[in-house]
Amino acid sequence: MAPPYLDWNGSLEILRNAYESGLFVLVIGPKGTGKTSLVREFARITGERTGRENGGLESINFSLRTRESHLVGSKTLSGGDIAFEEGILVRSMRNGGMLYLDEINAAEADVLLRLDEALDDRRQLVLKESSAMEIVRADASWFVVATINPLTHSGTKELPPQLLSRFPVRIKLEYPPEDVEIEIVRAHLGDGPGGAGRGEDIVQAVKLANTLRQAAAVEELFYSPSIRETIAYAKLLGRGVPARKAADWVFGNVYAQWGQIEHQKVSDVITSMFGEREQA
Repeated sequence: MAPPYLDWNGSLEILRNAYESGLFVLVIGPKGTGKTSLVREFARITGERTGRENGGLESINFSLRTRESHLVGSKTLSGGDIAFEEGILVRSMRNGGMLYLDEINAAEADVLLRLDEALDDRRQLVLKESSAMEIVRADASWFVVATINPLTHSGTKELPPQLLSRFPVRIKLEYPPEDVEIEIVRAHLGDGPGGAGRGEDIVQAVKLANTLRQAAAVEELFYSPSIRETIAYAKLLGRGVPARKAADWVFGNVYAQWGQIEHQKVSDVITSMFGEREQA
């Protein structure tokens, strides 16, 4: 069973108001701030209200490999017959419910063009890939939420203004305050190993993560740790891993890919907070 979602900045209220107003939503924030968790929680709540399992949620994660065919569909050959297999966008428009467009600003221009066509006020798409050239019109219950990472993230690009305007309600999701992140971490531990212990080490890990995030924000470091990494750290503590060793495994060693200087810089920060490494 998933831990309860902690809506620390009122994002669920924004989503609810947008949903009831028929307005699409864009969630903006760095990786690991809980954007996907937010969407899944809202889908769960919507499902309870509408009687549709998980709010009818469908999702697609965009990358340079995402093609138009993933969205609209493609022709297939089966038993000598040519058929058209609908993609996730067309299927979601027909069925209604929620469509989650994850990291939409990592998509290629041709993919964004087809999305723009479907997301405008008419909520329709000319299915030129099918033999019938059908016009697909979205069900009245159709609701779309997209997420984007800041432009400083690798592989992301600026959304065209016309597509940005399709999402008139925007949520800015940052890393939560330290006390909230600690609460999130402990919620994920629950009653399992380490759920109630090593509290000061967890506090220190959250402080470390925020120190590294702040350094990454001003480009002093190449990487910003996510909330899932503070959760991973706490789970290692629960298995009896010493605090300093867990900090190296989760927060420190990843920086080795940018060279020894970067790795040593972070290692020094970890030493200042957790002490020297144990000697073998």
